[in-house]
Amino acid sequence: MKKLLILIIVAIPLLSFGQTKKVYRKALRTSDLNEKIKLLDQVITEEPKNLDAYFYRAIAKNDLGDYRGAIVDYSKIIVDAPDADTYFNRGNSRYSIKDFSGAKEDYAKAFMLDNNFIDALYSLACVKLDLGENKSAIEDFTSVLKEVPNNSSSYTLRASAYKALEQYTNALNDYSSAILVEPTADSFYNRGVFLMDINYYNDANGDLTTSLNLNKNNAFAYFYRGASNLLLGHFTDAITDFSEAIKFDAMDFDAYLGLAMAYQKINDASNAKKNFDRANAILIPSDKVNSIEQYNNTYWFHNQYFYFNNMLNELAKIE
Repeated sequence: MKKLLILIIVAIPLLSFGQTKKVYRKALRTSDLNEKIKLLDQVITEEPKNLDAYFYRAIAKNDLGDYRGAIVDYSKIIVDAPDADTYFNRGNSRYSIKDFSGAKEDYAKAFMLDNNFIDALYSLACVKLDLGENKSAIEDFTSVLKEVPNNSSSYTLRASAYKALEQYTNALNDYSSAILVEPTADSFYNRGVFLMDINYYNDANGDLTTSLNLNKNNAFAYFYRGASNLLLGHFTDAITDFSEAIKFDAMDFDAYLGLAMAYQKINDASNAKKNFDRANAILIPSDKVNSIEQYNNTYWFHNQYFYFNNMLNELAKIE
């Protein structure tokens, strides 16, 4: 009887261990994230130190949008056995809840633990850009490009940092490098918008036209090319582009303002007023136009203030 009792006592934990492994394998196979979490909950209940179960549960939580839950699971791993992958993934979850400082710390730690982890360095550069740490972001993007010289997004994002620092020549070089590496609609669009910002309207128009030739479904490209046409005096072309932009978004008040100005320039007061009124109905539905400050959320206010102010005075006089 004593021998039988001993055998029973030993067999129970072995059976439990085998069952837990089976549940774990089932959790890894399922594509249903909620089921995956439930199964991994069971594994963790049986094996509280199973850090792999915490890791995969964190990934599932993150993919379901439960970023804070994912952060808790990743943190459990980091306390017991910190590694680069877990820091990186926790950084991604922190980034998703806009905890940029926390994400920055995690990406930095991931790269410190594994200096071949280029994705961590790239993400670190991106979050520094979000935090306005442009000089440091440029250094990190430069390091990424030394390892991955054909990464067009690194050129584009480094260009954004240079632009923020008003280093426009460096920014233009990077936007152009992105086009050389990957001559896509987005690459030409990004350089076109940059050229608009520094008042190179003709060059911007060329890039935006190339972008639209490659992808005719970019409403913003139509808007920016419309703006370049307006500022270049190509008013009929501007009307065509702004009209295309509105087909994508009937509430695009910037495009309606662009149409109003373009129609005013060709002395079509009726259409100028119609589009001006439409823009105002979206922007200031309960107020009359009293000052340019009422348009402080528009592209025109921030990027073409003096041109817009002059046109606004003309549009306000139309009966």
